[in-house]
Amino acid sequence: MEKFAETPPSYPNPEIRELFRAVMTLGSAGEASNFFRDLMTMAEIKEFANRWQMVKMLYEGRSYADIAEKLKTSTATVTRVAYWLNSGMGGYKSIADKMFGKKFKDTIPKKPFKLRGKYTFLQNR
Repeated sequence: MEKFAETPPSYPNPEIRELFRAVMTLGSAGEASNFFRDLMTMAEIKEFANRWQMVKMLYEGRSYADIAEKLKTSTATVTRVAYWLNSGMGGYKSIADKMFGKKFKDTIPKKPFKLRGKYTFLQNR
């Protein structure tokens, strides 16, 4: 599995913190819709929405392959979202727990997996 990008020690920098403060002032879905449309391209909005759907489907216990097929994306992208859901800074989990009314760890128990051949170095530790 590829090593996902490390979060730099400078994160979040002052400009990013200011953006986060701006997001926190949004008072409605309509206001959020207008703000994000001005801030991002439609492709960026669709990509972020797609990632959020991946989080939702992971919470539902769906397989990576099923998610990739349904959302017309690669399993590599689903794997990356799952990595940040499981090992990130807790942002996905925090919001998903609030929105979906259940805890991620309660819905998808970690199961050990067994690999054969040249991939045995990836075994759960």
